[in-house]
Amino acid sequence: MEKDFAFPWKSEVFYDTFPETYRQIPRAILPPPEEVLNQKFDLILFGYQVWFLTPSIPIISFLKSAYAAQIMCDTPVITISATRNMWMLSQEKLKIHLQRLQAKLVGNIALVDRHDNYTSVITILNWMQTGNKEQKKPFPKAGVSDAEIASADKYGTIIEKYVSQDNYNGLQNELVKNGAVEIRPFLIKVETVGNKLFTVFSGIILKKPEKRKFWVGVYKFYLMAAIWVISPIVLIIYNITTPIFWWKRKKQIQYYQGL
Repeated sequence: MEKDFAFPWKSEVFYDTFPETYRQIPRAILPPPEEVLNQKFDLILFGYQVWFLTPSIPIISFLKSAYAAQIMCDTPVITISATRNMWMLSQEKLKIHLQRLQAKLVGNIALVDRHDNYTSVITILNWMQTGNKEQKKPFPKAGVSDAEIASADKYGTIIEKYVSQDNYNGLQNELVKNGAVEIRPFLIKVETVGNKLFTVFSGIILKKPEKRKFWVGVYKFYLMAAIWVISPIVLIIYNITTPIFWWKRKKQIQYYQGL
């Protein structure tokens, strides 16, 4: 980025970043080095962050630049995300950009915080606003666990085999068998509902710049209510209806574990 995002985040800056992030509005970026722009790669490992159920502004800014097409066109790509736990629909948005750039998506790895939804909310928000990944007891360390990060080299070993053969058929299946993508169907429902409401809120905020601070505050209140009040109710209903929609949810798991 020409202008970096500061970390740790100030709370007011974090929430104010929501509408442009969700609407995928890019910002100015610095050009990649010439040796990158002028190189044809065998494979791109594309690491990215998720902000507000959407690829982050730095990622979107790159993907919407002329540099992305020059680097990624007609090149195999493996996407790698590290998130709290909701990345599925963000990946769908990312896939649209990869298709537009004529990149070849051959694999996906999703590293997540394996703790329950509510514990991870507390620890991630604290980490984001203080810069401290370590948490006060009884809370665990925020984010993807050290053990999962340390064991991620197994994916490199798998990928290397396919790169050497210049054939990626079967790669994603092998990655999934080794734990690269865990799908929690309940979170797909949460993301789907969240995207609908985020569309409404982001639209209102951007259309009413003179009342931006007020509507960002309303969005923040909604987000906290959704996490702590609405989400538990949805979870109960979801668990009750699981036997009825078992086949649908099985198909969802298969879809989001794939490409």
